[in-house]
Amino acid sequence: RSRHRERERKRMTTEVTLRVAMTCGGCSGAVERIIKKMEGVEDYSVSLETQKVVVKGNLDPQAVLEAISKTGKKTEFWQ
Repeated sequence: RSRHRERERKRMTTEVTLRVAMTCGGCSGAVERIIKKMEGVEDYSVSLETQKVVVKGNLDPQAVLEAISKTGKKTEFWQ
């Protein structure tokens, strides 16, 4: 029974990849603080070098984009 729930939970996992204009550690720190406050986040990575933010969990991609946009950084879905 718990195996079924575990499998079901994994199916609901979404990976959201964004390009976020970050220029310094303060920028990436602000993005990380937003992500840590979001519900449903299972894992994330923020790369200042590549301007890439990946968030995994039970998430709505548009909600993730909007939340990170509130940092004032230009944010878009990774193409």
